[in-house]
Amino acid sequence: MIELDVPATMAGEPAVVEAFREWVAVQNAAEVAVTGLPELLWTPEEQLPYLLDTEAPSRLFALRSPDGVTVAVGSYDTKQAPGTPNCWISIAVRPDHQRRGLGTLLADHLEGIARADGRTQWKTYAVSRQVGPAVGHGCLHAPTGFGGVPEDEAAVRFLTGRGWRFGQVNRISRLLLPADHSVVQTLYERASTAAGADYRVHTWAGPTPRQWQAGIALLETRMSTDAPEGDMEEPEDVWTLERLAEHEAHLAESPRTMVTVAVEHIPRTTLAGFTQLAVPNEVTQPVMQGDTLVLREHRGHRLGWLLKVVGIDTIARDHPGHPSIITFNAEENRPMLDVNEAVGFLAVGSEGIWERRV
Repeated sequence: MIELDVPATMAGEPAVVEAFREWVAVQNAAEVAVTGLPELLWTPEEQLPYLLDTEAPSRLFALRSPDGVTVAVGSYDTKQAPGTPNCWISIAVRPDHQRRGLGTLLADHLEGIARADGRTQWKTYAVSRQVGPAVGHGCLHAPTGFGGVPEDEAAVRFLTGRGWRFGQVNRISRLLLPADHSVVQTLYERASTAAGADYRVHTWAGPTPRQWQAGIALLETRMSTDAPEGDMEEPEDVWTLERLAEHEAHLAESPRTMVTVAVEHIPRTTLAGFTQLAVPNEVTQPVMQGDTLVLREHRGHRLGWLLKVVGIDTIARDHPGHPSIITFNAEENRPMLDVNEAVGFLAVGSEGIWERRV
């Protein structure tokens, strides 16, 4: 078992960077073996900025074969706020080295760290071959009542065997580009009418303009309390202006451009919702839609629809040529799935979210 150094940049110490590249390669190989969707994979350069948050540090681990080849990897992620009970654990084994006990070795080690660290709520994410809602026998259904995953998947057997509880399903959806402009325009007009004169949309690429930094920090914080979580609620994860600035500085080193669409509540000159799309420099790669949220107190005005269609239109106008947009949404988040389906997103896979409380 080796704990890896997380490189500060991809131009850093060659041995550290190469070890990180191997870590990502194993993680990606294990994931695509399940989903069959190479378009979901991120390069090391794209992943690194998300591992450098000092408020949520990542520890990376690897198992190597006798000849020095990385064959299994894991990560342990935590938030640093005092009294925070939760952590995130991930494990991946290279497909040609599975069923040899390597996953068990990693799980024992990472769960041991979580216990020693006093973490009482553990979570993990496991991609699935399941496409769309699960029905019938042979599926493990989420306690939310929405979605499920095949009981015979290796990750399902592994996690249930170790006492983890299945909690929620994220649907993975793809929108082929270019989208039908007439459909996007019609949905935009309907959403704008429903939003009314009290709301206005803003878009930008790269770092957040100064006037919206407090609003984005609040929205990032509320992602931990307002997004659907089933019965796996987490403590508030506070984003300060300093944390936002640090995060965006790391993103500036990534080969992706972060496009943000935000909606302002004009009477209060505050942000009511946002969505972010990571646009690769390489035009053959899909755009990844990430954090998307409308604050609870502003729901009911079709702001989610407005954010979605303005995002699609922005990509078409400013970043043409990408093959698709990929997004993840909780299966119980019917309002967001409704707009996805209306604009042409199709389900291509799933992601199970698991929890263990100790």
